[in-house]
Amino acid sequence: MLKTALLSTWPWENLGVFKYMLLGPLVGKVIHSRLEGDDHNLASTWCFNILLISFLRFALYMWYTNTCNMLFLTRNRRICTKGIDFEQIDKEWNWDNFLILQALIASLAIYLFPYGFPNLSVWETKGLVVIVVLHVFVSEPLYYWMHRLLHGNYLYTPYHSFHHSSTVPQPVTAGSTTFLEGLLVTTVIGVPILICCLLGFGSKTVIYGYVFVFDFLCCFGHSNVEIMPHWIFDDFPFFKYLLYTPTYYSLHHSEKNSNYCLFMPLYDAIWNTLNTKSWDLHKRISLDAGKSTRVPDFVFLAHVVDMRSSLHVPFIFRSFASLPYNPRLFLLPIFPSTFIVMLVMWAKSKTFLLSFYNLRGRLHQTWVVPRFGFQYFLPFASEGINKHIEEAILRADKLGVKVISLAALNKNEALNGGGTLFVKKHPNLKVRVVHGNTLTAAVILNEIHEDVKEVFLTGATSKLGRAIALYLCRRGVRVLMLTHATERFQNIQSEAPTDCQKNLVQVTKYQAARNCKTWVVGKWITPGQQRWAPSGTHFHQFVVPPIFAFRRDCTYGDLAAMKLPDDVEGLGSCEYTMGRGIVHACHAGGVVHSLEGWTHHEVGALDVDRIDVVWKAAIKHGFQPVCSHPK
Repeated sequence: MLKTALLSTWPWENLGVFKYMLLGPLVGKVIHSRLEGDDHNLASTWCFNILLISFLRFALYMWYTNTCNMLFLTRNRRICTKGIDFEQIDKEWNWDNFLILQALIASLAIYLFPYGFPNLSVWETKGLVVIVVLHVFVSEPLYYWMHRLLHGNYLYTPYHSFHHSSTVPQPVTAGSTTFLEGLLVTTVIGVPILICCLLGFGSKTVIYGYVFVFDFLCCFGHSNVEIMPHWIFDDFPFFKYLLYTPTYYSLHHSEKNSNYCLFMPLYDAIWNTLNTKSWDLHKRISLDAGKSTRVPDFVFLAHVVDMRSSLHVPFIFRSFASLPYNPRLFLLPIFPSTFIVMLVMWAKSKTFLLSFYNLRGRLHQTWVVPRFGFQYFLPFASEGINKHIEEAILRADKLGVKVISLAALNKNEALNGGGTLFVKKHPNLKVRVVHGNTLTAAVILNEIHEDVKEVFLTGATSKLGRAIALYLCRRGVRVLMLTHATERFQNIQSEAPTDCQKNLVQVTKYQAARNCKTWVVGKWITPGQQRWAPSGTHFHQFVVPPIFAFRRDCTYGDLAAMKLPDDVEGLGSCEYTMGRGIVHACHAGGVVHSLEGWTHHEVGALDVDRIDVVWKAAIKHGFQPVCSHPK
C-alpha cells in the first residue's frame, strides 16, 4: 500500500459530495437563530456572512472559469492553446476544497473571542489603507517564500506537483492543491484580515473586499486568457512590477523555476527570480490578440438539441459537460434565463465556436448553429436556418478549412437535401461538405450479426434507410421495408442488383414484423407499435430522438457512434449523451473524410459502394466501434 505524505490529502477526500455537509453546523446556527427570533446574535450573523461569502466566492470562480471557456470570445487571447482534457477536469474536480477549509477556519475563529465576535462596522476608511499595506508587506513576501519552499527538492513532489499537473491553467486550477497548500494560502489571506481586526480597523467592507479582490486576482492570473494590454506597461513601466498578468503566471506554471510572486512581480525582481521572457511574451500575445488563430482542418457543425441540453456545454458547467448528458435537478433554476437566451439567439446570434480537440496534429473544432431542435420543424424557420448553415460553410471556406461536417438536423433531407443545396449553390467551394451518414450506415450494418436473415426496417425510404436496405439485400438478408410510398420503394428496389431485388419486401403494417427479431428503427415508433416485436428483439436505431426502451424483454441499441482514436488530445466535453471520447458516427465520418484527404463532397444520397470503404478507413485510423448489441 502506497504511503502519502502528511497533509498532502484533504481530510474529507472520501466524502464526495457529502463534504458540503461539513458546513451544516453553520447553516444550523443561522436557522436556529432565525427560529428563535435572535437574528442579531453576532455568532449567527457571522455564520450567515461566512456562508454568503463562501457561496459568492464559488460563484466568482465558476463565472471566471466559464468565461475563459467561451472560446468564441477568448480563442485569440489564449496563452496555452491546448484544450482542457478529461484528465485535467477530473484532477480539478474538488477544486473548491479550499473554500470549505477557509469557511471552517473562519467559523472556528468566531469562538476564539471571549466576549463574542466583534461587531464590525460596514465601512472603515483606515481599514482599507491598513489592509492594502498589510497585503503588500506581509502577504506578498510571505506567499513568495512559502511558494519557493514548495518548489524545493523535498516539498515539490508530495505537495506542489499536483497543482502543476494541470496542463492548461484555469481559474479553478488555483484551488486544485494539496491540504498543506490550502492551509498555507489560508494563512496568507487570513493574517492581514486578523491583524486589521485586532488593530481595530476591521470592517465588513474590508473583509468582503479583500477576499474578493484576492480571489479575482487569483482567477485573473490562472485564466490562460491575456486581457492586459501591453501599452500600460509601455507607458507606465513600473506598473509591471505591481500586478502580474496571465502570461506572467503561465511561465511559472510551465517552467516552474521563476515568477514565484503572489500578485506583485516586484518580489521576483527583488530576489532575482523574474523570468526574463515575461514582458516580451506578454507584448507578443497582446499584439497578436486581434489576429486569427490557427485554422482548423475540420469543423463539425452542430446545433442545440433543446433548452436542457443547451446547458451541457463547457462554458456553463465544465464538470457537467465532461459527463454524458443526463437531465439534472440543479439545472431547473437556470431554465428561465436559458429561455431568454434562446430567444436572443433566435433573433441575433451567429454560429459560434464551442470546443476543439487535436487529432494526428490536426485541429478539429465544433461550431454551433444557434438554433434549437424544435425550430427545425417550424416551416417558417427553414430559410433562416439554411442561411446560418450557409454562412458557416462560406466562413469555413474563407478560412481554409478542409472539411465541414453537418450534424443531426443541419443535414435534414427536407431542409437542404442532406447538404446538396449548398454544394449546388456554391460549386466552387474548396471546403468539402460532408454529412457523414455513410459511416453511420456502416456502424449500424456492422452491428447486425452475419447470421441474421431477416430485418424489419422503419424509415425505409430515408437517406439512411435506403442505403441500409440496399446493402443488406446484397448480403442476402430479407428486408421488410415499412413504407406506404410504393413508388419510392420501387425506385429503391430497382437500384438493387436484379438477383437481389426479391430480398426487398414492402410492408405497410407493424404486424408484418411479429416474427422478426432484428428491427432497424429510422422513424420514431410508439410503445404500442413496439408491442408487435417478438420477445428477444434487438432494436437498432438511427432515429432522433431515440425511441423509449419500453420492452423489458427486448434490447435497445444506442445511436450509431464511434470512439475517437486514443491519441486524441484536448477533448474535455462529451457529445450530448455519448460517453467520453465517443462521438456520433456522422461526426466520426467527417473526421475520417478529413484524415483520408478525400476531395469529394459527401452530400445527398449515400453511395452504397462506399460504405465498406469508409468503414475500413475509420478502423485504419484507430476509430473503434461502440457496439450496443448483446453478444
